[in-house]
Amino acid sequence: MEQADLPKLAAPARRALTGAGYSSLEQLSQVSEAELLALHGMGPNAMAALRDALAERGLSFRDA
Repeated sequence: MEQADLPKLAAPARRALTGAGYSSLEQLSQVSEAELLALHGMGPNAMAALRDALAERGLSFRDA
């Protein structure tokens, strides 16, 4: 699955997103931070990177 849209993340976080079917920041803007944190492999560093990447595009998580 292509993840060119996503920031550079540690392998466990990339696997968690891929396994859950997420491949773009637009998709991530439709889910809450809590939903992503519930995925095995997602941690605070990955969440911060995703939050920053979303903000750069004028997006945010669903609950932000």
